[in-house]
Amino acid sequence: MANGTHVLVLPFPGQGHINPMLQFASRLASKGLKTTLVTTVFISKSIYSDHPIASTSFRTISDGFDEGGFAQAKSPDIYLSTFKSVGSQSLASLIKELGDSGIPVHAVIYDGFMAWALDVAKQLGIRAAVFLTQPCAVNSIHYHVSRGLLKVPLEGSSVWLPGLPELKIWELPSLIYHHGSYPAWFDTIVNQFSNIDEADWVLVNTFYELEKEVVDWMSKFWKLGTIGPTIPSMYLDKRLKHNKDYGLQLLHPNTSACMRWLNTKPNGSVVYVSFGSLAEVGVEQMAEIAWGLIGTNAYFLWVVRGPEEPKLPDNFKHMTREKGLIVRWCPQLEVLKHGSVGCFVSHCGYNSVLEALGLGVPMVAMPQWADQATTAKHVEDVWGVGVRALADEKGIVRRDTIKQCINEVIMGGERGNEIKKNSIKWKNLAIKAADHGGSSDKNIDEFVAKITS
Repeated sequence: MANGTHVLVLPFPGQGHINPMLQFASRLASKGLKTTLVTTVFISKSIYSDHPIASTSFRTISDGFDEGGFAQAKSPDIYLSTFKSVGSQSLASLIKELGDSGIPVHAVIYDGFMAWALDVAKQLGIRAAVFLTQPCAVNSIHYHVSRGLLKVPLEGSSVWLPGLPELKIWELPSLIYHHGSYPAWFDTIVNQFSNIDEADWVLVNTFYELEKEVVDWMSKFWKLGTIGPTIPSMYLDKRLKHNKDYGLQLLHPNTSACMRWLNTKPNGSVVYVSFGSLAEVGVEQMAEIAWGLIGTNAYFLWVVRGPEEPKLPDNFKHMTREKGLIVRWCPQLEVLKHGSVGCFVSHCGYNSVLEALGLGVPMVAMPQWADQATTAKHVEDVWGVGVRALADEKGIVRRDTIKQCINEVIMGGERGNEIKKNSIKWKNLAIKAADHGGSSDKNIDEFVAKITS
């Protein structure tokens, strides 16, 4: 171990937060640090792993809802406020317990959604790094709101911020565009920046080449390091030989069925559709997606989680049995890497976008909420790796739009070919950033050097 230096890694209790922070812990462990991932008691009882993760230890704290987690709380407001009060005490107790047992904590890397963890670390005299799980573009927008530099409710039709393209107000994160829609989550996201000036480091799950201008702007304020993309090494630089998947899952993938089916399909012929682990798609929108897929006449693999299955049109599975496979969950990295996949219809959750970028898969963007509209703007207009399927005045993306967008990406043509070319370009840049001497690798080395000095 690097001078026996021990860091606690503290993600917000959700799959999309645990995955990137556990991957970063694995990177730190490969550089010689002792890493301990801290999850809530309930999450620790809910996750499973296909294989032990030897490089990282695991401990738990309480969020006040040990039996049911978020679902046990009556509302987001109750969950988040209880997590702050109970979690602060539980984290402090864990740090003291580790110190008493001869494994002192030298630094805490905490998820920005849990700004209270910085207060705990500072009270105990421990250095702390905030880990921002969203892209710098989104972080910058939230920072401007938190400091009153971007007023909400919004006025006008567009916003101009340093290092970012012009953004129509509907391209901003939904919690800002629809101000007041989810007040507890709005407070959590904006409060990431309430005490960030006191953090010793600011780490962001992006890579420098992807967001140069806004990274340079944010670096004027903090010791900022881009350390992504936090994708398992064997899908990027291949230097961590045992790092083949995320390691922990809250949902069970139907791996064998997915891969067997993909193996029978021609190269680049499959449309992969997934809206992540949280998005709830309405019945009308589900029907439009279904008929849009039928309209393309392409093969498709569609992830429809258990609670969402009743929203599928009647007899849809039977009607499309020759062309489609519907599963409740799948091993997304393996699917995106598979040669038969030619297009990813995505909600533009940031982890999914980073995976598609890292594996060179073109996208059709159908953002649902939170930061996804801003990320989708970048997918189409900044990175050039996909098209946005835009919703109508009712907020529904219609079947003809979905069909047109998929065909544009998967059938070739001038724009489709340009998107494919850009996708390969960003794949190579992502690998380069993560590989030895790349921008993210250098930043991780610098962080390790500082934390062990």
